[in-house]
Amino acid sequence: MRRTAVLLVLLAACHSGSRTGEMPGDAPARLPTGQLLDPAGSLHVIGQMPLAMVVAPGGRRIVLLLNGYREQGVQVVDLGGNVTQTLPQAAAFVGLAFSPDGRTLYASGGDQDVVYRYHWIADSASLGDSLVLHAKARDSSGTRYPAGIAVSPRGDRLYVAENLGDSLAVIDLASGRVVQRLATGRYPYAVVATSEGSVFVSNWNGNSVSVFHTTGDRLMAATDWPAGRHPSAMLLNADGTRLYVASGSTDLVSVIDTRTGNVVERLHDPPPGGVHEGSTPNALALAPDGARLFVAEADANAVAVFDARSVDTALQGRIPTGWYPTALAVVGDSLYVANGKGVGTAPNPLGRQPGLSARLRGISPEQASRNYTLGQIAGSMSIVPIGSLPRDLAAFDARVARADGWSAPGGRRAYPPFEHVIYVLRENRTYDQVLGDLAAADGDTSLLFFGRGVTPNAHALAERFGIFDRFFVNAEVSADGHNWSMVAYASDYTQKTEPS
Repeated sequence: MRRTAVLLVLLAACHSGSRTGEMPGDAPARLPTGQLLDPAGSLHVIGQMPLAMVVAPGGRRIVLLLNGYREQGVQVVDLGGNVTQTLPQAAAFVGLAFSPDGRTLYASGGDQDVVYRYHWIADSASLGDSLVLHAKARDSSGTRYPAGIAVSPRGDRLYVAENLGDSLAVIDLASGRVVQRLATGRYPYAVVATSEGSVFVSNWNGNSVSVFHTTGDRLMAATDWPAGRHPSAMLLNADGTRLYVASGSTDLVSVIDTRTGNVVERLHDPPPGGVHEGSTPNALALAPDGARLFVAEADANAVAVFDARSVDTALQGRIPTGWYPTALAVVGDSLYVANGKGVGTAPNPLGRQPGLSARLRGISPEQASRNYTLGQIAGSMSIVPIGSLPRDLAAFDARVARADGWSAPGGRRAYPPFEHVIYVLRENRTYDQVLGDLAAADGDTSLLFFGRGVTPNAHALAERFGIFDRFFVNAEVSADGHNWSMVAYASDYTQKTEPS
């Protein structure tokens, strides 16, 4: 007998009657992804979507670059996780670096096509000026979109990955002008510079690292190095002989010998059980003695730990973090993890709704902004003691497995006898907004926007073919929602750019 299934999916849906990130007592929070949130160490609220983190000169402060929907800019945090300073920017994107003398902080200006230059005095930042990559009209979008940045060893040049320009800009810091612009691969992302003057740029929309060498006062392009698909975060070891390159969409970190350009090791961190992708490694840090490599796994809500000095490249274990870790730093015996998505989102009955304008009277723009899905998300910082890591790692690893559902027994899969599936996608609507009035299902009528009187066909399809009233999705909005709905994965690049 031929059978047809109609699957009605309402994109960007999180059917929940309470805030998903609330943690009653010590119980792990359940995220809309279906994972639990069980971070190790202490957890501290910080600004929205931190995508970069550097330890400030003197080691008493940590500086973050915020890239959220509500707020973008620089944030300073002490070693206890307390925010001491927040400096808004009109835009930002992943680039953050101190000058060699520790007196200046540079931060990417993203869509503004500038790099902001801050003075750093007494553990605090103050805005000095901005370095213009491209002059643009006030209301126009950026065409360069600076991403990763690095300062030359002498402190006289700033190297800027122009993410939308497919180029590396070289800024003379004395004059503040772009003195060189060199071609890279597609979507250049991170930049690192060696003490000898070499510069490496990861090309996110490719599989290579662009290589440049210093000749006099100018950079010269060399042969690109292979580095895995979608290379993003990069890190040099202390003596500059090893370059670690994260490949988020392939669960791979390539280790490149900087003297030869050869990949000498490949560190793999896929989820267990035969799945070869899905952890999304997107940030790197080394222990001060260089013995351990820490790799942030955005979609596993964990940090993978590798032995950086052993010939055995197997994953040693994982440390549980907050939701969507994006940046790492090690200070002394503590691992600092910036988590991009905090504790989650919730229904927003104070959002704009047909026929309910009276309810919104008196709601300030700030309240309205925080009520929107992306506005609800706040970042967090995990501070994890790692002095006794070898002893604690097995227990940490077990917590990650439980939180991600890896330790649950897998049953035998049984598929219904469907020959055809008609997939109806309704954008920007949750289950409750459209089908919350279905009597046979678990809906919330207080969140109903377009009920049976407005959507009779959707109701007829649901009642005839089946109701998925507990079908959860990972996405917040359309930008990542279409990716999740069609290929069950939204890339790290998508997640990091959607707030902007």
